[in-house]
Amino acid sequence: MTVLRLFASVRVAAGTGKVDVSGETVGDVLAAADEKFGQEFAGIAATCRVWLNGESAATTDAVGTDDEIALLPPVSGG
Repeated sequence: MTVLRLFASVRVAAGTGKVDVSGETVGDVLAAADEKFGQEFAGIAATCRVWLNGESAATTDAVGTDDEIALLPPVSGG
């Protein structure tokens, strides 16, 4: 399983900061997380930057058991 790390508002929506999720691609992992955590999570996750092992990721990128995906919501401030 791939480790999915969640930060800020997406972490709050999921109720956890880290979860193991199965999937063959980044998109598979994100879809499984959306299903697991529900509509509120999915709405926030759709606005997040997605990183795979510290690099910007596409939904078609393949993942394995040693990989880590991070979801980072947009940041605002001033």
